Amino acid sequence: MAVRGYPEAMTAPLSPPPGPPDPGEARTSLTLAAADGPEALRADAARNRVLLLDAASRLLADCGAADLTMESVAAAAGVGKGTVFRRFKDRTGLLIALLDHRESLLQAAFLSGPPPMGPDAPAAERLHAFGPAVMRHERDHHELILASRTDPLRTFSVPAQRLRLSHVTLLLRQAHAAGRPDLLAHTLLGSIDAPLVHHLTCERGMPVERLEEGWHDLLIRYGVEH
Repeated sequence: MAVRGYPEAMTAPLSPPPGPPDPGEARTSLTLAAADGPEALRADAARNRVLLLDAASRLLADCGAADLTMESVAAAAGVGKGTVFRRFKDRTGLLIALLDHRESLLQAAFLSGPPPMGPDAPAAERLHAFGPAVMRHERDHHELILASRTDPLRTFSVPAQRLRLSHVTLLLRQAHAAGRPDLLAHTLLGSIDAPLVHHLTCERGMPVERLEEGWHDLLIRYGVEH
C-alpha cells in the first residue's frame, strides 16, 4: 500500500540526487513512497487497520486532530485500546496513517497522472503545476499534518518528503535550471512547507494564490519558464 508517513525507522540519510537524465526519456522512474516498509499485513490485520482508520476519520471530522486519542479511536471502532497501539504504536503513528490515502492521491497525480503535473508534460510545465498542487494539499490537511510533526528533523527523512525532493530535483535537471538542482529543490519545497503555508494563509490572511505566484516567480528566477 502506498503511504507517505513518518515512521520512526525511516531515518536513513537522503539518497543521492538522481543523475543526469537520458535526453530521450520523458518519464521519471520514481515510484510511490512506502511509509510502513515491506510489512505485508495478514487479512485480519488489514481489516482491523481499515476499521480503525475509518473510526479515526469519523472522529477527526467531528472533533479535529487535537482531540483525537488512541482511546477514542478504540471506543469508536469497538476494539480494545491495545489493538490500536499494536497497529499504530502511538498517536503520531495513527495520524501518519490517516495521511496515507490523502498523500497517495497527490503522489499518483505527479508520478503518473495527466498533464500538467503528469509525465506527459514538459519538465518546466510540471514544476509550475507541482507547487500550487502541494500548497493546496498542505492547506487542506494542515491540521493533520501539523499534529503529526512531533520532530521537525524527521520531516527531511520521511518517504513522502524524500519522494518530493527527488521528483523536484529531477525535473529541475530536465528543465536545465540554473544552479544546483538538489539545493534548489530544498529551497522550493521549503517555500511551500505546511507550517509556512498555514502561517501565511491562516495567521497572515494571505491568499493562497499569492503563494502560488511566489512559487512561479522562484522558478522563473532559476530559469524555468512556463
